[in-house]
Amino acid sequence: MSKKQHTGKNAQIPPSGGVGASPSGGVGASSGKSSGLRYFLIAGEASGDLHASNLMCELKKMDPDAEFCFLGGDLMTAQGGTMVKHYREMAFMGFVAVLKNARKVLNNLNECKQAIGRFRPDVLILVDYPSFNLRIAKFAKETLNIPVYYYISPKIWAWKEFRIKAIKKYVDRMFTILPFETEFYKKHDYEVTYVGNPSVDSIASRPNQKQTFAEFCRLNKLSELPVIALLPGSRRQEIAGCLPMMLEAVKKHSNHQVVVSGAPGIESDFYRTFITKTDINIVFNQTYELLTHARAAVVNSGTATLETALIGTPQVVVYKVAFPALAMPLKKIFIKVNFVSLVNLIARKEVVKELIGDLFTVENIRKELNRLLYAEKYRNGMVNNYREIQENLGPPGAARKAAEEMQKSLKAEKETISSQ
Repeated sequence: MSKKQHTGKNAQIPPSGGVGASPSGGVGASSGKSSGLRYFLIAGEASGDLHASNLMCELKKMDPDAEFCFLGGDLMTAQGGTMVKHYREMAFMGFVAVLKNARKVLNNLNECKQAIGRFRPDVLILVDYPSFNLRIAKFAKETLNIPVYYYISPKIWAWKEFRIKAIKKYVDRMFTILPFETEFYKKHDYEVTYVGNPSVDSIASRPNQKQTFAEFCRLNKLSELPVIALLPGSRRQEIAGCLPMMLEAVKKHSNHQVVVSGAPGIESDFYRTFITKTDINIVFNQTYELLTHARAAVVNSGTATLETALIGTPQVVVYKVAFPALAMPLKKIFIKVNFVSLVNLIARKEVVKELIGDLFTVENIRKELNRLLYAEKYRNGMVNNYREIQENLGPPGAARKAAEEMQKSLKAEKETISSQ
């Protein structure tokens, strides 16, 4: 299965006695009570928790006795298994934040390695989060000699393309979710498998699709004014950087109501430190419903921009950059793509306006919101482009296809070991 197998010098970690790899590495080599395989997964943020939990759900359908151990979140916990660490303890954004928390980052890496050593998984499954996960991939391959799969590629097509060397060396299979990634990896002579996009799955299966606007307002004690949705991100650092400017920009829209989408694991009081007006509401665990009923949305760059497009809500994308006067010129040197939002990247053209760095101003948000709210031709053009993006991504079933491909590869690995 793998192009390279690495037998490390340090493979003295004792096996746990479960159905994991043998001390020499490989799949299903030890005997235990369960006939299922052992999966160790790592997701370092909220979106990764969602996608990994869907993958776990599909793996369980194919492997009912599967055992899971993971670094992740509440959604993964709901699928069963043992959580080593919650992603909230791992979510450090940017060089400065990582530097400030260097000791904690190192501790997280060490705890993860120890947990993998104790669990002795049949496979390590990594979900995005490259700075952390590629280090763990090296450990797993060199020390334990187990299969390493990557579900949701790091964005090395945008920056840090040098990471392809580590991926080719330590990752046995890459399961991608963006169509253009196949072409990117092909130029590096590395074969990947496009499985579809999990956001398509999430939107297709989202709850309350028949909910009316009146029902949504009544449930959340809102007025029936048209809604402007604010999605400031899933991390405290993102929220603190984006939300104040978002709130300032919507002040003059008195003929609309403003609703903030609360992120999992972030308490309401944190948002209230930025919200001074009492008529601005926060809803939790209802992002898709909020977007469905919103007239327009201001969205922090990330997976949420694609979800907003798939739901069909006109949006403006924003992103706070530290020291924009310095960062933006550097961006032109180090960032290898013309856009930052998934919507524009997949479309390969500007579908939604991106207000990044020095363009992220209150006045620019106001101007773009006015176009989104009142310029019908502009709104309709954006929505039509959304439909083309959806066709390009393909049908739902990303997690199922990824799980099927993983099972196929693990079965082939097991048969190879048995025949030796």
